[in-house]
Amino acid sequence: MPSEIVKKTQSLTTAQDMRESTQIIMKPYANWEEYLTPAPLSIAILGELVFISSKTDFSINKNPPKGGYKYIKYPESFRACLMQVCNSGWWAFNEAHKSMDQIRLHTSTVPDYMKTAVKILFHADDEVVQAHLPDQLQNIEKIADECVELANAAEEKFTDVIKVIQELLEACVNAEHFYGEELEKIKKKLAETKIREEASQEANKRSKKAMKTMERELQEAQENYKKAMDSLPSAWAVVGMDLVGGFTDSMTGLVNGLTSLVTQPIAQMCKASTKIKETYDYITSADDAADEVDKINIYSKSGEILKSIETIDCYIQNKSVDWKELYDQKEKSTRTNFAADQFKRIQDSLAKLPDCEAKHEAVRLCETGINICQQLATYAPEGKCEMDIEQEIISNWKELNKSARVFDSKSKSATKTPSITPKPPMMYKQENNQESTRQKVSENAHFRIEQTRAQLDKTREMYEKCVENMEKNQKELTDILTTMRNCEVKEIDFNTTIEMLVKGMDAMGKVKEQWEKMVRFFQMVSNIVKVSLSKTLHNFVATADKTQKLSYNAKMFSKDLLYNQAFQASNIASLVHMISETYTEVSNKYLMDRVSSLGKLMAMDKSKPEFERERLQLQNGCDDAQRGILRLVIQNKKAFERSTDARLEKIEGELLAILPAAAPEETKAIKEAVQAGFTEEEEDAYI
Repeated sequence: MPSEIVKKTQSLTTAQDMRESTQIIMKPYANWEEYLTPAPLSIAILGELVFISSKTDFSINKNPPKGGYKYIKYPESFRACLMQVCNSGWWAFNEAHKSMDQIRLHTSTVPDYMKTAVKILFHADDEVVQAHLPDQLQNIEKIADECVELANAAEEKFTDVIKVIQELLEACVNAEHFYGEELEKIKKKLAETKIREEASQEANKRSKKAMKTMERELQEAQENYKKAMDSLPSAWAVVGMDLVGGFTDSMTGLVNGLTSLVTQPIAQMCKASTKIKETYDYITSADDAADEVDKINIYSKSGEILKSIETIDCYIQNKSVDWKELYDQKEKSTRTNFAADQFKRIQDSLAKLPDCEAKHEAVRLCETGINICQQLATYAPEGKCEMDIEQEIISNWKELNKSARVFDSKSKSATKTPSITPKPPMMYKQENNQESTRQKVSENAHFRIEQTRAQLDKTREMYEKCVENMEKNQKELTDILTTMRNCEVKEIDFNTTIEMLVKGMDAMGKVKEQWEKMVRFFQMVSNIVKVSLSKTLHNFVATADKTQKLSYNAKMFSKDLLYNQAFQASNIASLVHMISETYTEVSNKYLMDRVSSLGKLMAMDKSKPEFERERLQLQNGCDDAQRGILRLVIQNKKAFERSTDARLEKIEGELLAILPAAAPEETKAIKEAVQAGFTEEEEDAYI
């Protein structure tokens, strides 16, 4: 039965299944709708600015900054400045379309390189891996680097538009064209823009730190594996493989978590218009010594902690301790000493990280685990203890197991890692050759199913809120555009124009955030590959074959780490391919015709009737595009709901069918632990 459960779990976690699961879980954080829906409105606003620029002109060069303007080319003419905004916007959307289409083509080739890499890894000859794997990984790295450049180019164009608008507003403030409340509103908007820029710079720093963290942790994983295997008691093959599973789970959680971090700061920045101070505190982590990278690193330890705890339960039943099995008479040692050593190792690694609630929780789990192991070691030689002490040990262990499951559920929520993940190929091959007799396999499967259900429910809830938030932002932008269009020509005064500029800057800012995110996605892919080539592959080549307590050796572990890293790089590329494919489709259908119309409008004589017809055509086209994108949002929302239902139905239908029913008490404990982990997340930070 345990072997059948493992095989079924592996069949439910194919590469395609995991790509789809990643897309589902990341949907609320990587959703393109939030960034694409302002695009038609941005174009429509630019069109209105072209129209406005045909009216009264004046100079904004009354109090120019020392050294002159950096971005405004014609400060003597407000009309010319508006045209400069429109022109830079036109270039931004053109560059975005071209870049995203190339990104789509590039990312479509990554799965083929990944397939070749897997074939090479499965090859028995180490020399073949050493000779040919780097080529496949470098192909993925090259694609990532080229996509970084493409995404950077598009981001820079949108940045240019925002900087021109920002400097134009600052020029208007300096020229004393505002008074009273109007002046305060504009100053507030300019302050928000600067905070967004600071947040973007902070996110870049965090991205660099994430890469260093990943490289360091991968290096330590190799060293920790070697130390753990050297200290593994004899005849502990099953426990040893479980512990290795903890190492690989931790690395998967770390990479997934750092990938999800790409989007979280961006989502938080979107709230800047109403929560500047909160946003700034969030970005700078004012009240916490640990930043988001540190917290992801801490949460990624949950796999190792949980596996270490599970090594104890071989000797603890519901109502008694198996003292006979617990003490190794031949070695004269308590078999849980190994688990205690693992807790101490994890505790030592946590000590190097800054303080935060997640760290304190992880340390408490390790300390409790060590204390239970010490208690067992105290009484194991005699093979008995007083009944009340034995029951206290069992009670403490049950509470520890529950707390560890809560922490693991928090980890899955924080790192956006699918609850049910495949075993790396070398490990699965090795474990498949040995029959596990541990009853924990069934209980773990129930836990992972419940975790998956809670995770998908949470994801649906988050996505629902994202769509609601997007619709709210859309309405605000539409209202100002409608007000603008309803104005008579003579009523279009300076303040109305400035209001349009402010809204245009907001809309452009949202589109720009999409490109910032794309840049970091590809930086992540590129860095994962660089780490694979520089560290893990080096370790694989340098590892000498030596006798170990497991037939699963250090070279196999290196192979599995290489596979995990290549798989994660491919997973991110798949996610980006989905986004880029959708963007290209939307851009073809709804954006590029309007961008072309905007270019035509800018070149026309504003005094001729053709200008008004083209303006009206652009207005109608942008309205149609807005409605079209909203229809697509609703369609995607329904498709997303179907995919989450289908994924859960597949897991429950196929895995539950072969599982023995869990006891009601155990089912209740599992649900409580999972819910505690998924409901304590501060979801507002990510909406």
